Amino acid sequence: MENSTERRQEIYDKIKGSSKQEYILSEMKRLGFWNDETVDFESVNKFFKEESKLSKKLQKLLKEKKIIEDPEAFIAQKHKERKIASKLKQKETKERREKERVEKAEKWKVSKEQDIIYLGENYSHQLNNKVSNIENLKKQNLPILHTALDLAKAMKITIGELRFLSFSRKNAKISHYKRFQIPKKTGGFRLISAPMPRLKAAQTWILEEILNKVNVHEKANGCVVGKSIKTNAIPHIKKDVVINQDLKNFFPTITYKRIKGVFTSFGYSDQVATIFALICSEPKILDISLLGKDYYAQKGTRFLPQGSPCSPAITNVICRKLDFRLDGLAKKYGFDYTRYVDDITFSASQKQFTKITNILKYSRLIVEDENFNLHPEKLRIMKRNNRQEVTGVVVNEKTNIPKKSLKRFRALLFQIEKDGIKDKFWNKNVNILAQIDGFANYIYQIDKEKGAKYKERVALILAGHNYKEEHKKKYVKPENKGILSVFSKKLRSLFGKKK
Repeated sequence: MENSTERRQEIYDKIKGSSKQEYILSEMKRLGFWNDETVDFESVNKFFKEESKLSKKLQKLLKEKKIIEDPEAFIAQKHKERKIASKLKQKETKERREKERVEKAEKWKVSKEQDIIYLGENYSHQLNNKVSNIENLKKQNLPILHTALDLAKAMKITIGELRFLSFSRKNAKISHYKRFQIPKKTGGFRLISAPMPRLKAAQTWILEEILNKVNVHEKANGCVVGKSIKTNAIPHIKKDVVINQDLKNFFPTITYKRIKGVFTSFGYSDQVATIFALICSEPKILDISLLGKDYYAQKGTRFLPQGSPCSPAITNVICRKLDFRLDGLAKKYGFDYTRYVDDITFSASQKQFTKITNILKYSRLIVEDENFNLHPEKLRIMKRNNRQEVTGVVVNEKTNIPKKSLKRFRALLFQIEKDGIKDKFWNKNVNILAQIDGFANYIYQIDKEKGAKYKERVALILAGHNYKEEHKKKYVKPENKGILSVFSKKLRSLFGKKK
């Protein structure tokens, strides 16, 4: 029974593969009813094959005719065909998109590890140029950096860390700066933006490896290796007239565009210069609390922060032309000129008194032409018969600290040593220990012999309050370490400090 069924199926398959007539002819030939001499089998087979094709075509046409005669069946058939085609196309599209997604994700992963392509709105389009001017960089002995990856390697940080430090977020939950105000001597407050440790490390690298290697004008004294507030004052000692001027809103005047221009002028690519400029700048920040969470919202253009280690050095580069022009003006009229960050000073002998008006007039025009402004309320013209100061340093006979300030400082130290730091202040609303430490260093910078005594005295007070152990090691002489130990215990006992 099984063999019969298999045989019948075999016959059906052969008929289906050709035609019924072809199969019958082949069987009659096989069984000997006809032979090649009586029948032209080649012609017959050709006939039957042609007949089979025509028969199939006829069946197809009849089927189509039947469908056309039944519109609903025709539409249903077409809908079925389109549905099948649509599903096939959807499957192909899904597979193609998934493949593209995987390739894009892999490419993005590699890109994130080796490149920076987005740093926020208005800055990312500047990241495409990755070619630096090698010749210019070599002339200035600056590190050759073409891309963000080169910079990250030089700084010894990851691309992710570099992106984090330079990304410009309109609204963020974190801030790279700690902002606070300190009182000005002339009244009001000065906003200080102190960079957080990771940003400060990056800015310090830029200062040491880039900015400190660039030549600035010889009359610039702020944040210049080998120069100080004292070197800024020395050229004006024993002069018959000293003129002080102040650049108004100096740091906010130096915007992101000007900062980037500094690094571009060195020869760095747009990508590297953009990253440098973002790291060295900050926007105005609004502190916002929403639904119990604190946010930092950017407002306005990015500018140079006061508190960054890079800021004074960047101003020296930007002010090179300003210094050249003001120094030329001073020499023309027989004056000496220096600049310490935003403080401009001219001085001369009595012979040049008639030229003071020219100095004031043309210095203002030069400053404005260089995109800065003079503070009208901070102009001071000091003659020899009065106390002459340059950035707080007395210059009548030699560089010195104002007697009034020294007297007040001595009195403050005496009161602290006697009663402790409670309710004591040097300037308002600022850490008293940090301030006396800073002023002692300031005295030392101007007069080392006088300053050394104040530094030792301050170091003992700082030690008694566990303030910065490094200060004790740096400022206290070895022979006084025993005294320091005993004195520290007494101070802790007096002020209620735990050991």
